[in-house]
Amino acid sequence: MSPWLIALAMTAGLAALTAGAELLVRGTSRLARAAGVSPLVIGLTVVAFGTSAPEIAVTVGAAVTGEAEIALGNVVGSNIFNVLAVLGFSALASPLVVQRRLVRSEVPVMVLLSFGVAALCLDGSLGRLEGAALAASLAGYLWWTVGRARAEGNGPVGSPDGAEPPDTNVLRDVVLTVAGLLLLPAGARMLVSGASEIARALGATELVIGLTIVAAGTSLPEAATSVMAALRGERDIAVGNVLGSNIFNLLGVLGLAGLVSPSPVGVPEAALRFDIPVMLACAVACLPVAYTGYRIDRWEGALFTAYYFAYLAFLALDATGHSAAGPYGRVMLAFVLPLTAATLGTLAVRTWTARRLRAQARARARGAQV
Repeated sequence: MSPWLIALAMTAGLAALTAGAELLVRGTSRLARAAGVSPLVIGLTVVAFGTSAPEIAVTVGAAVTGEAEIALGNVVGSNIFNVLAVLGFSALASPLVVQRRLVRSEVPVMVLLSFGVAALCLDGSLGRLEGAALAASLAGYLWWTVGRARAEGNGPVGSPDGAEPPDTNVLRDVVLTVAGLLLLPAGARMLVSGASEIARALGATELVIGLTIVAAGTSLPEAATSVMAALRGERDIAVGNVLGSNIFNLLGVLGLAGLVSPSPVGVPEAALRFDIPVMLACAVACLPVAYTGYRIDRWEGALFTAYYFAYLAFLALDATGHSAAGPYGRVMLAFVLPLTAATLGTLAVRTWTARRLRAQARARARGAQV
């Protein structure tokens, strides 16, 4: 493919992503209000799974054709990209308010699943039995999420309980949603195709391509949707999309890859040594960040974004065989990530302590009034 055609494909892909994200956020947010469904639930399910369609196509396709490194690298790299880049860019665009439900349930679920998948990878492969277990866990998660939403009995967003839902053109909003879901993977596919051509020409390995170009490209729907949702004020969709996509990647995408692959999906030693620990650190980092005031501020978004570029720098050094790659990676794993975790943990403890003191003060004030 000529350089001009590559540039044209990547430009068209970017345009399709932007348009698809706008249509998807606009359509789903209106449908959620009309149906009385929380935008958070929509973000955790329909939007998250719809924007994960490129991960399904790429990972399952790579597993079937025996390109195991791309299959695993896409899932691990996508989860890293979703937390560091998507949440980072979204928080930079507009500080994200995190619902208490996410902190108490979805974030811990994502952390536990990340460690569970890492444990399955320790033997160097993922077989059909493990893939079936992951896929079955996804069905359980969906049942739990939808059941909890029904039990909570969320009324139409923006209207009092028992009030009529706001007027809306349901057919129009369904068309917008479907159009967005079609444009997002199409745009991602064009971008990934062009970027992969460039990466292969530069001599990058399949694992590096999977962790970077393919992972970022297939996660562009999440990025475009979350940033657009943050800018439009639909912040529940922005955060729920990221968490739901990460859960779906670990259970659905990796589970399907394990089921359809003719042989067990191999786990490269390089991924076990560095990339999977980084994925775990990203998942754990969501706990204190979300807990500090139940919001992700711009400085936290800047921190996440800076870490993603630091991670890309390591991959670039490693891909080119630079002598600094080893020391750089050890510094990140041994010092930078633990130090950041300790800082965020301290902030979380301070926030929890301040809340407890305020609650005690209110209790004493009520007691004095009695």
